[in-house]
Amino acid sequence: MGDMFSLLYLPYAMAFWVSAAFAAPALGPLISGFAVYAENWRWSQWEVLWMAGPIFLLFFFFLPETSPSNILLNRAARLRKASGNDKIRSQTEIERKDTPLSAVIIDAIWKPIEITIKDPAILFVNVYTALIYGIYYSFFEVFAQVYPVMYGFNVGQTGLVFVCIIVGCIISMAIYFSYLHFYLIPDVLKNGLREQEFRLRPALLACFGPTIGLFMFAWLANPSIHWVVSSAGDLALVVMLIVLAYVPMSYPQYAASLFAGNDFFRSLFAFGSVLFSRSMYIDIGVGKGLSLLGGLSVMGIIGMWALYFYGARLRARSKFAIS
Repeated sequence: MGDMFSLLYLPYAMAFWVSAAFAAPALGPLISGFAVYAENWRWSQWEVLWMAGPIFLLFFFFLPETSPSNILLNRAARLRKASGNDKIRSQTEIERKDTPLSAVIIDAIWKPIEITIKDPAILFVNVYTALIYGIYYSFFEVFAQVYPVMYGFNVGQTGLVFVCIIVGCIISMAIYFSYLHFYLIPDVLKNGLREQEFRLRPALLACFGPTIGLFMFAWLANPSIHWVVSSAGDLALVVMLIVLAYVPMSYPQYAASLFAGNDFFRSLFAFGSVLFSRSMYIDIGVGKGLSLLGGLSVMGIIGMWALYFYGARLRARSKFAIS
């Protein structure tokens, strides 16, 4: 996305990507719930194949290369073959001359970890996004404890509740796109690029959303209260759109490594949350379990405000950031 969009409009593409990361898992229970209920569990696997197969073929045969270094690498190879001049080299080949493949692989694996360990701002972003994503995945367990038990929903109807996540994505994108279109981009065109923390301003309010939503769901999920009220607590995503858009602005040359590290953090915690959340909700109850997660999310509020006020100082000390 960084190859295809300028930094001015990159947040739009980032917002679609983040929203897809939240909306896609919500489609799983929605689509498979009725198939499993009507047929069997194997149908849910067939549905994944039906949807992913055509996309794989489309990407494999028609998705163009966008990486400038790889384009130049292939161009140099073609020129060497056409001209017979073996001295033609791309910048990548010059920089990696005599560098073994093992060193390149180790660097690609280590770089995201190194940046996370050495840069407090990136460590906070990774930990916070992992926490939010893990809490989100715990909903796959808590929904099963709430809607079938308290409201008598079947498997398919419980899957329909996940539509609230998709609605939250749409609302969040609408708010964020309005902020970009009516405020941020006109400000950049008029005053030039400000420091990266300027883009975090909407997150100063949005970071309260996950905490409020968790406590809403925790204590309003009750048979005496309509199920729509508790599901409204899941509509909190804007903070993720803004935080992840902050990363490529501060560390453009390491953007791929940073997002690889971020994916690793949040996917690992999401995996773990699916394992521990069911036992947690059964042992201490839905209200207390979600309140515990809501309390943990308060750290994100403190961290977000600290990143806004002290992010520039942290970047000044980082050897990875661009000020």
